[in-house]
Amino acid sequence: MKGWQFTKTHEPLQLVELEDPKAAPGRVVIDTKAVGLCHSDVGSLEDEGWMALMDAPVIMGHENAGVISEVGEGVTDFKVGDRVAICPTGPSGTAPGYVYDGGFGTKIHAPAEDLVRVPDELSMEMAASATDAGMTSYSALFNVGQAKPGMNIALIGIGGLGQFALQAAVAKGSKNIYAADVSEKARELAKEIGAAEVVSDIKDLADKDLDLIVDYAGFGVTTSDALEVVKPGGTVVLVGMGKLETTINTTSFITGAKRLLANVGGTPQDIADIYELMAAGKLNPKLTKIKFEDIPEGIEKLKAGEVQGRLVAVYDGDE
Repeated sequence: MKGWQFTKTHEPLQLVELEDPKAAPGRVVIDTKAVGLCHSDVGSLEDEGWMALMDAPVIMGHENAGVISEVGEGVTDFKVGDRVAICPTGPSGTAPGYVYDGGFGTKIHAPAEDLVRVPDELSMEMAASATDAGMTSYSALFNVGQAKPGMNIALIGIGGLGQFALQAAVAKGSKNIYAADVSEKARELAKEIGAAEVVSDIKDLADKDLDLIVDYAGFGVTTSDALEVVKPGGTVVLVGMGKLETTINTTSFITGAKRLLANVGGTPQDIADIYELMAAGKLNPKLTKIKFEDIPEGIEKLKAGEVQGRLVAVYDGDE
């Protein structure tokens, strides 16, 4: 197998060739068909704070979908040939691309308990994109944020994650849902999806009496501004990790009885819910496809803000 391996921060990914994994008890071997590229991949390569999460050296890639090629002892729910995706925050408590080799490699040795079946009608790139971008955005908005129709909601960052959340909210009947993004292309996408109003700065939505703001960017100032803008008693959910630190105005935060919550990942059921919306045609995220050999270049494009929607590497002609 081949893979793009992370060694340490500030070092480029290394293309390595390793012995193919063998399925251990309770695990399966998956032939990777598609893997999403995430801004957290950029962070891992640029910010030393990520080293605490990485069992380096490790092949990166935590948004994975593929076909099972080998099943280990004790695995009864899946068989060779099954189309599956991996929940990166699943029951095993281990994450591909961080704790074990992920989808920037051509094969993945994954815990069976973290798998989700991919419906036949979904492409592998759609399935991969839902495992983090879809799952995390969905969980942050509906599970942690408790979003419901009738609430005034704003989303910061209509990129890889935010576009999923916006589409899902519209599909579930939300009308008063707003979007903020510094990118003109992202703002255009938010308008196409159906946001009630789109702005470049969350502060421009201060008059909307916002019950909930979900920060899918997480660039420090986006979070602190969200806490200023959300109404007294309102909630901000932080998802994005564009920066690993932020500073907040504790006076307005405390006197306004506001809440700041965090969301990390989600569950296999969240991914299954996203797949249901996709299969029904209610969620169709914008994806940009690249090839396996272009993964390092793709990460650089993410870093430069040149990608609209979600960037996905597609393997073995599965385009």
